[in-house]
Amino acid sequence: MSHSLFTKRSWNESPDAMKQKVLFICVHNSARSQMAEAFLNKICGDHFEAHSAGLEPGKLNPLAVEAMREIGIDISHKQTQSVFDVFKSGPAAAGFAYVITVCDESGAERCPIFPGVTMQLHWSFPDPAALTGTREERLAGTRKIRDQIRARIEMWCDEMCAVEPAR
Repeated sequence: MSHSLFTKRSWNESPDAMKQKVLFICVHNSARSQMAEAFLNKICGDHFEAHSAGLEPGKLNPLAVEAMREIGIDISHKQTQSVFDVFKSGPAAAGFAYVITVCDESGAERCPIFPGVTMQLHWSFPDPAALTGTREERLAGTRKIRDQIRARIEMWCDEMCAVEPAR
C-alpha cells in the first residue's frame, strides 16, 4: 500500500481538496506557462493542480501546440488569461501554494506579488515567440524549450511528489 507524504485525507474529503494549487506565469501565456501547466498536471497531477496566466495574454503559440501534440498532450483547447485577472479573482488567487514564473529575467521582474502564496519560484526559459528562422527551425527550438520545461517539471515532481515505493 502506497501512502502520500502529504497530510492524510479524511474519509469525506475529495482527492482534489488535498492538491496544492500552482500558477505558472510567463509574458503572453501562449507557450511556456501553458506547457508547464500541462506537464505538471500530467506528471504530478495527484499532488498538484496547475494553472497558467500571462502578464500580457496573447494567442496560443501554434508551434507550442504542435510540439506538445507530438508527445501526446493537447493544449489546443486552452485559452490565454491575464495574471491580473487571476489576481483580481480574490479567494482563488490566495489559494496558490506556488507561483512559478517561467519567463526570462526581464519578464519575471514584472510579475505581481500574490498575497497568501507560500512560495514564489523562478525558472527561466527562452521565449519560443522570440525564435527566428524557418518554421522548421522555430519548431525545433520550441521542441527544445518544451523538453527543458518537461525536465524541470520532472525534477521538481521528483522532489515534491515523493511517495513511498509500492510493495
